[in-house]
Amino acid sequence: MSDKLRHYVSTSMFNPNETQELTPEQERFYMASQWKMMWWRLKRHRIAVLSGSILVLMYISILFAEILATYSLPHRHTDYIFAPPQSVQFFNKGQFVGPFVMGLDYNLNLKTLRREYTPNPDKVQKLRFICHGDSYKFWGLYEMDLHFICPAPGGTFFFLGTDRLGRDIWSRIIYGARISLTVGLIGIAISFFLGLTIGGAAGFFGGWVDNLAQRSIEILRSIPELPLWMGLSAAMPEDWSPLTVFFGLTIILGLVDWPGLARAVRSKLLSLREEDFCTAATLMGARPRRVIARHLLPNFMSHLIASATLSIPSMILAETALSFLGLGLRPPVTSWGVLLVEAQNFQAVAVYPWLLFPAVPVIITVLAFNFFGDGLRDAADPYK
Repeated sequence: MSDKLRHYVSTSMFNPNETQELTPEQERFYMASQWKMMWWRLKRHRIAVLSGSILVLMYISILFAEILATYSLPHRHTDYIFAPPQSVQFFNKGQFVGPFVMGLDYNLNLKTLRREYTPNPDKVQKLRFICHGDSYKFWGLYEMDLHFICPAPGGTFFFLGTDRLGRDIWSRIIYGARISLTVGLIGIAISFFLGLTIGGAAGFFGGWVDNLAQRSIEILRSIPELPLWMGLSAAMPEDWSPLTVFFGLTIILGLVDWPGLARAVRSKLLSLREEDFCTAATLMGARPRRVIARHLLPNFMSHLIASATLSIPSMILAETALSFLGLGLRPPVTSWGVLLVEAQNFQAVAVYPWLLFPAVPVIITVLAFNFFGDGLRDAADPYK
C-alpha cells in the first residue's frame, strides 16, 4: 500500500478567471501558422532537406551554366574523339602540385581500329580556376569568356570524357540541365493551371460540369501515357525551330498530366464546399471564383504543392524518354535525353562506358524530387 500514490485533492478555491501563462516555447508553438509548422516538420525529415538542397543547387547552376561549363557548347576537340575521363590529381612523384590532370597520348590500334589514350606522367597540366577560356554569350545577351575551371594553356580537361565528335560531356551535361530541368517546371505550371481550373469547377459546381470533367478525365486516363506522348510528339512538324519544339513538348506534357491533379482538387472541394465558412462566404455575396480562390484552395494548397513536386520527375523522365527515342528535342538543342542518344549503340557503350554519364543527373534529379516530395507530403499535415 505504501508504494501507491496518495490521492490528492486541492483545497484552494476554484477561480474561473484564472489563466495559465504559456512559456515562450509554448506560445511560439500554439501561435504558429500552418506554413511555419510545415517548415518545422520538413526540417525533421533529413533526407527531404538534403534532397531539397540538391535541387536548389541544381536550379541555381542552370543560371550560370556557361560559367560552370569547362568549354563552350559548340567546341569540338577533333584530336580527342572518344577520349576517356581525365582524373584530377594533387600529388605528382611524391610532391604536392595542386589540382592537375595528365595529358593524353593518342594511339590508333590497327588491330581493333580503336582510339587508345594513355595518360602521360610527364605532361602535368595544372587546372586554373576563375579563368578566361572559350567565349560565349551569357544568357544570350553579354559576350563573356569567364569560366569557373579551365585547362592549362594548350592542355585539355575532360572531366567525364568526350563523345564521337570530341565534345566535352561534362560541359554538355551542364548545358543540358537548363533544358531538362525547366521542362518539368513549365509542364507542371500548365498542368497545375488546368488541374486547378477544371477540378475546382467540377468540385464546386457539380452537376453537368462535374460529369463533363469526369468523363474527360476518364477518357484521358484510359489512354496509355507513353503512346499518347509519342503520338503527339510525332505530330509536331519537322521544320519547327528548336525553341518551338521545346514549348510544344512542354505543352504536351502539361496537357497529359493534369487529370490526376484535377481529381484530387475535385474530391477536396466536394467535401469543403459544405463547410460553414464556405456557406457564409456565399451568403455574404462572394462570387464562386472568389470562394474557390480565397477560401477553398488555401485549405489544401500544401497538399497540392506536394503533389506537384512528385509530378515534376515524371515529366523530366518523359522528356528524356522522348528525346532518347528521337521524338522529343533534337540537336542542336542539348538536353539529357539528347545526350543519351549517343548511348543507343550498345557496342559503343561497351567500349566507351562514359557515354552513359548523362543518365546519372537524371537519376539524381528524379530521386531528389521523390524524396523531397515525400517530405513535403508528410509535412503538409503537421498536426499528425
